[in-house]
This record gives sequence, structure tokens and C-alpha cells, in this order.
Amino acid sequence: MIRALCFLFLSFIIVLSSFSQSQTDANGELDISLELNNPSSEINNGTAQIHVKGGTPPYQYKWSNKSTSLISKRSKGLIEGMNHSVTVSDSKGNTASKSFKIPAESITEIFNSKVQPAVDFLGAILFWDPFATLGVYDPTVYISHENISPPDTDIVQNNYLVKKWLVEDGDAVKKKQQLAILEIDGEETILQANYNGTLHQIIKEGTIITPTSLASSAEELTVGRVDFKKEQHLLHPNGDVVTNTIPFIVIWLIFGSIFFTLRLKFINIRGFKHSIDLARGKFDDPNAPGSITHFQAMATAVSATVGLGNIAGVAVAISLGGAGATFWMFMAGFFGMSMKFAECAMGVKYRVIDSDGRVFGGPMNYLRYGLEKRNLKGLGKFLAAFFAILGVGASFGGGNMLQSNQAFKIVSEQIPILQGQGFWFGVGFAILVGIVIIGGIKSIAKVTEKVVPFMALLYIVGCLVVIGSNIEGLGGAFLAIIDGAFSADALKGGFIGVLIVGLQRAAFSSEAGVGSAAIAHSPAKTNHPIADGFTSIVEPFIDTMVVCTMTALVLIFTGKHEGNSGMGGVELTAEAFGSVVSWFPVVLAIAVFLFAFSTMVSWSYYGMRSWTYLFGRSKKGELLYKFMYCGFVVLGASVSLGAVLSFADMMILAMSFPNIAGLYILAPEIYADMNNYLDKLKKGKLYLNPKFVKSSS
Repeated sequence: MIRALCFLFLSFIIVLSSFSQSQTDANGELDISLELNNPSSEINNGTAQIHVKGGTPPYQYKWSNKSTSLISKRSKGLIEGMNHSVTVSDSKGNTASKSFKIPAESITEIFNSKVQPAVDFLGAILFWDPFATLGVYDPTVYISHENISPPDTDIVQNNYLVKKWLVEDGDAVKKKQQLAILEIDGEETILQANYNGTLHQIIKEGTIITPTSLASSAEELTVGRVDFKKEQHLLHPNGDVVTNTIPFIVIWLIFGSIFFTLRLKFINIRGFKHSIDLARGKFDDPNAPGSITHFQAMATAVSATVGLGNIAGVAVAISLGGAGATFWMFMAGFFGMSMKFAECAMGVKYRVIDSDGRVFGGPMNYLRYGLEKRNLKGLGKFLAAFFAILGVGASFGGGNMLQSNQAFKIVSEQIPILQGQGFWFGVGFAILVGIVIIGGIKSIAKVTEKVVPFMALLYIVGCLVVIGSNIEGLGGAFLAIIDGAFSADALKGGFIGVLIVGLQRAAFSSEAGVGSAAIAHSPAKTNHPIADGFTSIVEPFIDTMVVCTMTALVLIFTGKHEGNSGMGGVELTAEAFGSVVSWFPVVLAIAVFLFAFSTMVSWSYYGMRSWTYLFGRSKKGELLYKFMYCGFVVLGASVSLGAVLSFADMMILAMSFPNIAGLYILAPEIYADMNNYLDKLKKGKLYLNPKFVKSSS
């Protein structure tokens, strides 16, 4: 009997110990492991899958990648060779963290990971928000409701079953409360609230959703909505708070544009008619020093700015900022006209023409020699060299590789046989570009004066057809633009968000203040440098106030400016065109190809003049640069170079730092030259082209 009792007692102890151990395993510390994958040599496509043991489900996964959901076990689109992290927490508050790095294997992945820190550093300078740092305003984005959607997934053809709602429609919910059980291909996922509020069920229990029939990606599926009594912080999918910053580079560009508009007493309005007359050739003197006409100079400058940004960039801006961003783009273009006037006038004034008739001008010259006249020789030399270095880098990147890269993607979508043939597309593109740029600025000007009017007309006609087919919505579109520009609810971040999105797009698009147009105008045939300041006034008008606005109107008229966050900029614009006429995306592809081509041709000249300033004016040096430039065309079309392209594109914006700083110092000189020229114009002392004299008599 005693033995039997002892046996039962020992058995009870063993069972209790086993139960206790199992409880420790289940509710003790979290044990996490990661499955890392680098699926191909393409950059930025690394993935990480997390496996969790222990703790008490459900788990929450906070990834350093902001686009990965808190309930997603898998993070994708990760940069290879860079540090990432994930923190897992269970329902009882236990947490565990792990840092990891997707191994970079291909040359492009290794190179991309090495350049990314430089992108982050330059971006921290360009997009630093001084106002938020000083506490002038609250940069946090606020929202009035939260959409409840499935977690991110690679496969959009799965069936999503809303298996069970855990909260009744109209009931109050709390942050992190479980809302519904969603079944994806037999695997259950818990959807939970990120905010306190009231649940509104959109998809009823038992409903099967097929993403391809409702949206372009699983992220766009909305199962339900949580409405708030009080506005809440908008969160990234990974739980980080979303902020709307006012980038320092935008402040720098816009403030400069407003300053010169006021300093030159609204020359953008007063000089507009004269700008058109100069572009028409009314004051062209064939015997004046220089090598191209005013119109050719204007066409070259416009060809560099009217590019992919006017199509893709505007689409992104409108999808983020709503219709109201259009108004602020228009206003930024208006003030940018005065900035263009200032830099182009100085670009011609301080140019140098050698014995062979070659012209060397641009910000490098007026920064160095203009500031030297004011006893600022050291500062002038530094700013000029800094500008030239940025100019060379920007020409290879944003002015070249980015253009050929995007042109290939867009054209290959319309011509499937080209897909996977980026290298050969790049070779063909490089030959076309080489034929033009080898001949120098005269050859470039002859091409741009023909291509620019054609491509602008082609694109504008396409826009007018789309707008014309939806003409009944004209009043509503403009009402949406005005209302959206000033409404606090226009963007998820309110008025500040709409304002900055619009100003940023316009500043990046017109390049007013960057100084590039001053290089294009420097070879113009003129005896009066300030004349090219007047010629340039019309450029931001065409680029931003017309082309960008037309793109925005197409998106607004077709309703593609709302709810299309899953699409890229060009895809969004193509979708808008295709919604009216099925074959219109082909027209868009042709326009984009011409935009990219003209931008590359013009930027080759900008980069070459920056190159010659740094390395001398030899013809051999120029030829070397041109061959290198054509090589980068091929590279851009055939290889993915994410961080490299981002860095080089940022260099275009960085050019505005030395350029505008020098222009502030030269402002009194610009004002005096302008008044002197206007006095001669008023008194009829300027050369008048004979054909205009005959037509007026």
C-alpha cells in the first residue's frame, strides 16, 4: 500500500514538473529566428521571414522597414548589405529583438549598399526641417479614421476570407484589440486596431475577396474602418509616426524665388511679353557674339527641365497631396520665373568666348568672377568649384542614367520584345544621344528647337483630349484644386502637407535656382546679357505652369488622383490616359521617350561645361567626357542602381546651394543691369530684327 502511494506521489510530481516546464516554454521568454533570402542579383529585393517560439500569441512584429505591417511575419524590399532590425512582442508584453543583414552578393548590390549611407547623409541635409527642429510647428500627420486591411503579401491572386468578426459593427474598440480573423489560403491572420475608436465593418463576415478584382495589391483592400472621436497620429505600417516635413532644400529654393520676384519688382509679370518677343526672334542680332539664338537657348533649357518629373513626379505629388497640390505647383512655377531671370542673365554676362568661338559660361563663371569683383575671391572660387563638382555628378546621374533607366522601363512596357534587353536599348539610346552631343551646343540647339515644341505639343494635345472627354467635370476639378489647396483636411497631413508636396514638385521640376539653365543660355547670340534673363522667364511657365498643371488636370479629371498608392507615377499617368483611349499610353510612351532624350542631350552640355571648368578647356577633354556620358546611358538602361541614382539626382538639388548664395550677393548688380536694359528697350535703342520692322510698318 505504501509503495503504491509513493508511486502515485512520484507520478504526480513528474506530471506537475512536466506541466510547469511546458508552461515555461509557452509563456517564458520569446525565442525568435530569421530566415533571410536574397532571391536575385537585383537590388533592394531582399526578404526576411521571422519564426517565433515561446511567449503568448498573438504576436506583433515591428520591422525597421516602415512599409512592413505590424502583423506581417515577412518583410520584403530590403536593401542588401544594410543593417535591419525587428522587434517581436506578445500579448503579455514580452519582447525580443534581433538585428540582421541580407548578404549582398552581386556587384550592384554591394555598390548600392556602399552608396546608400551617402544618400542618407545628403538626404539628411537636403530634407532637414529647421522649423520642426525649432518647434515652430507640429510636423505630425493626423487622421480621422484607420482602414483595416490585410497584411502585405507577394501574391495578389489569393482568396481572402473574412472568417469572423470579433467585434460587432458600431462597437468601441481599443488599441491592439483583435478585430477580425482573416483566412488567406487556409492560414488564419488576426487583424487588430492600431487606434481607439468605433468599428465600422465594410466587408461582411463570410465574404471571400479576390484582390485582383478589387485592387492592384492586397494593401489596397479595406475590410473595415475604425473611426476616431479625436484625430490620431497617422502611422506607417510598422507603427512609426508619419510626419510632414518642410525640407530645407524647398525652403532654400522657394525663398530664393520669392526674394528675386520682390527684389526685381515682379519682373516675371512685367517682362513676360518681352520674353515672348525675344523667343520669337524679334531682337535677334545675327552679328552679336555667341553661337545660338534666344529661342534655341530657351529650347535647350526647357528640354532639360521638361522630363519624367512632369509626368511621374506630378502623379506622385497629386496622389499624395490631392488636387490642392496643383495650386501650389502653379504658384511655385510663377515665382520661379524670377529666379530663372537672375541666374540666366548672370550666366551670359560672365561668359568667356575663346578664339575658336567656343563659349564657356554658367554659374561657375559668375560665382568665381562676379564675387571676385566684390573682394570675395576665395568664396567665389570655392562656390564655383563646388557647383562644378555637383554639376558633373548630376549630369551622369539625374540628367542621364535616371532618364535612360526610366525610358527603358516605360518603352519596354509598350514594346514587350524589349523586355530584358536593357543593354541593347541603352546602346541604341547612347548612339542617338552621341550623334547629337558630339556636335556640341550648336548641334544640341538644332535638335532641341525641333524636339521641344513637338514633344510639348504632343503631350499637351493628349492632355486636352483627356480633359475634353471629361469637360463636364471642369468646374468640379478647379473647385477641388482651390478647396484642396487651403483645406485642413485636403491631405492626411492637412494644409502644410499639401503646400509642401506642391512646392517640392515644382521646385524639383523647373530647376529654377539650380543654375543649369544659366549654362544653356550662356552661348546665346546677344549684346545684352540681361536679354537672356528675359528669355528664360517663359521656361518655368512652360515647364511647371503648363505641362505640370496639365498632367495634374488629367489625373484629377479621370479620378486617378485618389486611392492609387500602389501605383508608380508613370503607371498612374498611363492609367489616366488609358481610361479615355485604350491606345493613349502608347502616345505617352513616345512623349516620355522624347522627354528623356531631350533631357539627356541638354544635361550633357551642362555636365561638359562643369567638366571643362574643373579639368581645362581642351577639346580632347570634352570628347572624353562625351564618350563617358554615352557609356553612362548604357549603364543606366541596363543595370538597377537605386542608391546611385538617388544620390546623383540629389546632386541636382544640391547645386542650388552655391548658386543661390552667389546670386544673393549679385542681386544689386542684376537689378541695375535690368533697369539699364529696360531703359534702352523703352527708348528703342535695342537692335530690331528687320523682318519684324517690315511686318510692323
